[in-house]
Amino acid sequence: MRLAQLISDLQFSCTQPIPDAEITYICHDSRKAGPDALFVCICGYVSDGHNYAMAAYSNGARVFVAQKPLTLPADATVLTVEDSRIALAELAAVLHDNPADKLHVIGITGTKGKTTTALMIHGMLEQLAIPSAYIGTNGIDFGGRHYATVNSTPESLDLHEYMAQMVECGIRYVVMEVSSQALKLHRVHGIRFDTCIFTNLYPDHIGGVEHADMDEYKSCKRMLFHLPGIQNILCNADDPEAKFMTGGAAAPVTTYGKGRRCAWRASRVKAKICYRVPGTSFVCHTPDGQALPVQIPFPGDYSVYNALCALAVCEKLGLDLAECIAALAHVRVKGRFEPVFLPSRPDSTFIIDYAHNGASLRAVLTSLRVYKPKRLICLFGSVGDRTQMRRAELGAVASELADLSILTADNPGNESPDKIISEIAQAFTHDRYVCIPDRAEAIAYAVREAGKGDVIVLAGKGHEAYQYVRGKYLPFSEREILMEAAKLL
Repeated sequence: MRLAQLISDLQFSCTQPIPDAEITYICHDSRKAGPDALFVCICGYVSDGHNYAMAAYSNGARVFVAQKPLTLPADATVLTVEDSRIALAELAAVLHDNPADKLHVIGITGTKGKTTTALMIHGMLEQLAIPSAYIGTNGIDFGGRHYATVNSTPESLDLHEYMAQMVECGIRYVVMEVSSQALKLHRVHGIRFDTCIFTNLYPDHIGGVEHADMDEYKSCKRMLFHLPGIQNILCNADDPEAKFMTGGAAAPVTTYGKGRRCAWRASRVKAKICYRVPGTSFVCHTPDGQALPVQIPFPGDYSVYNALCALAVCEKLGLDLAECIAALAHVRVKGRFEPVFLPSRPDSTFIIDYAHNGASLRAVLTSLRVYKPKRLICLFGSVGDRTQMRRAELGAVASELADLSILTADNPGNESPDKIISEIAQAFTHDRYVCIPDRAEAIAYAVREAGKGDVIVLAGKGHEAYQYVRGKYLPFSEREILMEAAKLL
């Protein structure tokens, strides 16, 4: 694409004549810069792309977008903008022919339930043979392809590139997790969302390089519901922050929850073993007065909220609700209450879950208590380098609700696993826990320790296929480690 066409709608200032250059790609990593690239200098939490402009120049780039002054040789063209992240999103959309406008985009935000709800919707669409895509914590999935992601919501440049591929594959619907960081950093700027969902709000991602306080966190979340072009909003009306999130939004709001005034309502919720794992049954009340029985292979009230929302979304898309309910009964979500069946431990239930803060761990353990396990065993740790406040919360919840806790490493980063574990252990009010810093050894211990009627939850890692240690992402699959440990028995 010619540079003039690419920047035709961009608001910028430039002291040099705009060259007649051909731009084939955009980048914000100087190592990927080349002669036909447009390099965008974006400000990150750790590094500032403006400091790497000269490196990009050395690699061949001659056209730059920046929000700060750059010192470059005379043959470099610098387009100065107010916010280079917004510019990156706008340029990426133009380069890829605005792919989001050719898709029905469903955006989900909230503290808990984003991934499960998104994958429930995606799973139902796939089972009904409707071409769809998922973007979120578990990666990017469409057309039989899977791509790993570092962030729940990728950078705008990557989003538009993947969406362009989705259009080429004939994808019709995209279900996307939208994080507070993505909204704060304008990663979804310019994407037209047809449907937006609010699940719930709890304190999380506060401190360090994330959000300064709870007010900033929830204000960033709220931004999603006030983007232009939204057609429908689905909102968990039982959450105390529901009115704050959707108040003043231009799009119509449809509520879901257990409250009598909710348009989509769940009643007669019961714990039920579903396909060999703890599940739930409930009655789904629709806005038109139907009362439909639903069964899902997930436990707890939070799973009912997720399922209710997913069904409401699919009905908004014009799908047959009975077919959606039948499909939902078979949906599995990797790393979200994911069962692992071990032949050498047929009377024990092993579950991999992403619960990584106090609220989510409480929800998982409380819901499992309903099924009256002989022992509820919880293996977990906490991430290093950030969110230190989680450690006491996790320890307090496990101390209260687990019969045995196995404290181990999560993604320790540059911190000592022993230090993190000791901070978790300080919250325990009894000694029914063991400390095994090596997570693989801890998992093997859990397999050996498991007995008849025990439920063992491996919390914190979920879908992740790595462990982040000292700046390196090391291969780590809890499912594979469980299976290997079981073989040794």
